[in-house]
Amino acid sequence: MDVVEVRLRDEYIKLGQALKAAHVADSGVDAKFMIQDGKVLVNGVQELQRGKKLRDGDEVVCGNVRIRIIGQ
Repeated sequence: MDVVEVRLRDEYIKLGQALKAAHVADSGVDAKFMIQDGKVLVNGVQELQRGKKLRDGDEVVCGNVRIRIIGQ
């Protein structure tokens, strides 16, 4: 499994933005469909909200990519 770190610029990043920042999704529309199709886990739980706020320490899994959210 590939691991990608996404560093926060603010207090949080939204799930759709994190997928784009990690180059898992090419666009917001791609991210939206991945999330709606149930292909995204946040901290081990299926997440269906594109606007879910991710904070330092959260982990996202989509396919064979694990995204770690790292604080400022």
